[in-house]
Amino acid sequence: NWDAPILVSPFSPTRLYFASYRVWRSDNRGDDWTAISGDLTKNQERLSLPIMGKEQSYDNAWDVGAMSNYNTITSLSESPKQEGLLYAGTDDGLIQVTEDGGENWRQLSVGKISGVPATAFVNDIRADLFDANTVYIALDNHKYGDYKPYLAKSTNKGKTWKLITGNLPEKLLVWRLVQDHIQSDLMFLATEYGIYFTRDGGDKWIQLKGGLPTISFRDITIQRRENDLVAASFGRGFFILDDYSALRSVDGDALASNEAMLFDTRKAFWYAQLDELYGQGDAEYAAPNPDYGATFTYYLKDKLKSLKDMRKESEKKLAKENKSIPFPGWESLEAEMRQEAPAIYLTVKDSEGKTVKQIKGKNAAGIQRVSWDLSLASKDVVPLDRPKPQQSFFGGGIKALPGTYTVTLSKKVDGQWTDLSEPREFEVVPLEKGTLEGASIEEIAAFQQKYMQYQEDMSVVRMGLRKAIKKLDALGRALSQADEQPADLIADLYQAKTQLDGLDKTVNGLKSKNEIGERNEPGPSAGFVGFAALRSTYGPTGNHKKAFDRSLNALAEAKTKLSGIVNDVLPSLETAVTATQAPKIEGQGLKKN
Repeated sequence: NWDAPILVSPFSPTRLYFASYRVWRSDNRGDDWTAISGDLTKNQERLSLPIMGKEQSYDNAWDVGAMSNYNTITSLSESPKQEGLLYAGTDDGLIQVTEDGGENWRQLSVGKISGVPATAFVNDIRADLFDANTVYIALDNHKYGDYKPYLAKSTNKGKTWKLITGNLPEKLLVWRLVQDHIQSDLMFLATEYGIYFTRDGGDKWIQLKGGLPTISFRDITIQRRENDLVAASFGRGFFILDDYSALRSVDGDALASNEAMLFDTRKAFWYAQLDELYGQGDAEYAAPNPDYGATFTYYLKDKLKSLKDMRKESEKKLAKENKSIPFPGWESLEAEMRQEAPAIYLTVKDSEGKTVKQIKGKNAAGIQRVSWDLSLASKDVVPLDRPKPQQSFFGGGIKALPGTYTVTLSKKVDGQWTDLSEPREFEVVPLEKGTLEGASIEEIAAFQQKYMQYQEDMSVVRMGLRKAIKKLDALGRALSQADEQPADLIADLYQAKTQLDGLDKTVNGLKSKNEIGERNEPGPSAGFVGFAALRSTYGPTGNHKKAFDRSLNALAEAKTKLSGIVNDVLPSLETAVTATQAPKIEGQGLKKN
């Protein structure tokens, strides 16, 4: 059949079960098969079955070759709590049960279940993961114009059943059911219009959204190690909900009584990411991977509202009541415009309590997710002008090392910082051990600190150099507008420019080479080799360390020269230019005398 069931026994990986109109068993991974049942279906002649209320002529446009077979077993399950307890469901409305591995079978027609038609197709049958007596079925009667959801549970090995459709919509075909392996009452349901879950065994169902389309999902399963929910749609590919474990903790009373909740975070894997092959056009397809690093899941009861949000909410209510909307006043509008937007933050700290990263979260009601790519907070000099966000060519900077970390959910409203959760601990762990033994985590950590200090010093020198060049240029322009232009002062300004040009060549390379991409002689900027060493989990080699140390020495020499110009030469020139009654340059005029 198109959807004939095959099953690996939970008691032996070499034992397989397969079903046609009977159940087959193999104990050698499918090399040999033995029937363990007779015909478990109604074994009907389908051409004699009524269509549109009556039997049809043989001369009608039959094309059974294009159809799936009928009177076949469509679902199969073995209880993981009792070996040999097997359930089979058929497309003609039968449930068959054996408790002795197929020696004896007992039959139940689904029509005997209260509220279920006898013609229902057994889409799925699932033995409970925790209790040998419990089993679930998903039934479908749409071929008879009936689109109701039929979902039932038995607690006596299929002898009697009760519906667990709860609050599911009246028109909703149900295809597959899967039970959480940790919490017995948490279940997921694949339906014709999306995916639903329940935390109470079926009394109340909630539709999963988060970008999931409301299309037909025909199969659903759980990757237990990662707690990932995997769903197969009808024609639109696979959809994966990474780490759904937060749903085990979602409690209606807790959500209603708390302003916010932060859920546990699974282990974050530490590894070096590789880019996919570039420039393949439509010859290659790759769906997005899960976010690299640690993914944090949190809940906000309500969005943090700004002054403007509150005004708009009030005005919306007045408009709905057909009332006048008063002018709020200029002071109120000005306060709105100058207010810093309320924000949600997640603060990551290391085992020593030191902040390694602050991540801005989404300020919206409901369950939200934000990922930390393991990048550490940059130690570059912070410019006065807020930089524009840029995509990092090298994947987000220096990464945190394996170890224990904590994350705390907080809010910032009008300058008031408030923690919304207790710190939650999580681990960053190596994805796997490399074939070759590299540097120890302690060695990598020491090199990482050395490189971060280099980053800070390099940004100090580069930013200081840019500012010194700009200031010297401004002094020259101011001198040209002064009451007098002493020749010796012009010469001094030129000499300082020559010194700064020389430093610029040392630090940033030759402009002529940079313009066409030609390589410069190794200098302070060659310390980038330190970043290259930290981009792998192998750690820095001896060659990395030697090359990096050469750059550190060159940077230290450049920093000393720049300090002399900035602290001695430029102040002296500034005083001399001011004495010529030149106009003030930017930054002057507000200093204390």
